[in-house]
Amino acid sequence: MNTLRQFRIYWLVLAATIVLACSSNAFAQRSYTIADQGALTETNNFGMVMGLNNEGWTENMDGLGKPPVLSLSTSVLSGRAVMNINGVNIDLGTLGGESENSWTNYGGINDRGEAVGMSETPVPDPDGEDFCGFHTQKTCRGFYWRDGHIFGLPTLGGNNAQAAAINNRGQIVAISETGAQDPGCPTNKIISPTLWERGEVRPLPTVDKDTIGFVQGINDRGQAVGSTGSCGNLAVHAVLWEDHTAVELKGLNGNTGNAAYAINDHGQAAGYVTSADRSTIVPSIWHDNGLTTLPILPGDGAAFATGINNRGQVVGSTFKSGSWSHGFIGQDGVVTDLNTLIPEDSNLCIVAASNINERGQVSGMATVVSGPDMGKVHAILLTPSHESIGGSMAATCQ
Repeated sequence: MNTLRQFRIYWLVLAATIVLACSSNAFAQRSYTIADQGALTETNNFGMVMGLNNEGWTENMDGLGKPPVLSLSTSVLSGRAVMNINGVNIDLGTLGGESENSWTNYGGINDRGEAVGMSETPVPDPDGEDFCGFHTQKTCRGFYWRDGHIFGLPTLGGNNAQAAAINNRGQIVAISETGAQDPGCPTNKIISPTLWERGEVRPLPTVDKDTIGFVQGINDRGQAVGSTGSCGNLAVHAVLWEDHTAVELKGLNGNTGNAAYAINDHGQAAGYVTSADRSTIVPSIWHDNGLTTLPILPGDGAAFATGINNRGQVVGSTFKSGSWSHGFIGQDGVVTDLNTLIPEDSNLCIVAASNINERGQVSGMATVVSGPDMGKVHAILLTPSHESIGGSMAATCQ
């Protein structure tokens, strides 16, 4: 199975010349401090920051994955959506009690500390679906969390939904099933791109002849991005939604197999496109002048971008041999392995970068390389330090 196919399968079950800069003038910071955000319980072996606000608060996946946890096809056995505030983890709970699971997508926290995600309910799915991805076949609903309380979001008539991102205006986006059957998939309900606003839920349009879609990110202007597709493949066309109109974000050479994950307040979107030779996926930025692609770090086979701030700094992750490999930061066409920017005594290898805020903080996940948690994957937060670090973690994290 090629890298592109493995990547698509993983995310549906729940993202030239190569330039490597070990220390680049493209970035204002010279290094980062790295904060390990730990885990809710000692048994959990997988954590990743999926949402980051401008206060440095994060919303994390925190759970138990079936080893090897860095595989793109790994199974998540149990998990919770967690908010981390200044190093303190807060369990956001579920819509069904302690025995259920909750999870999160990219962009799920805003500057007011409101968070969104997905949660199982105690109700078995009448169609035997596994929309939350925990192999329990329970119905899955999008949630909204604020001030210690979790609330379920309405669907578009179907049994299941997820919430992905929330902006500072309180607009929420992601997906919901409708009550109608997908004409291309007789056994599936239509999965509609969805907007929740002012207590109402409404479907968003798709492009081309696509029947399904997923909204991944939204900015404070109400512009949203994601992808639309058809039976079994949500990522056919990358899409921008504005004023309830859908516009395709074009790929390379007319290729399909593209998706957008985040959009800043200038309308610049980050995601991935299928490479010109159709062999893999590469990080991409859509902007007023069209499309810019970024190189993949040497030795890795695929990459995508999932975060972009208003300075145009982009972060994302690379993949190798079907597994997460490195987190990167990119700007002005230069891509840097984040492991080159943290001290060599950090005890963590950064394997993914998910978000970047206006302070330049970067979130993601890292493997623990020694000590009692060796081999586990923890959520991390990087903060620019502007100091020389001497040796870095790069050699350890090949």
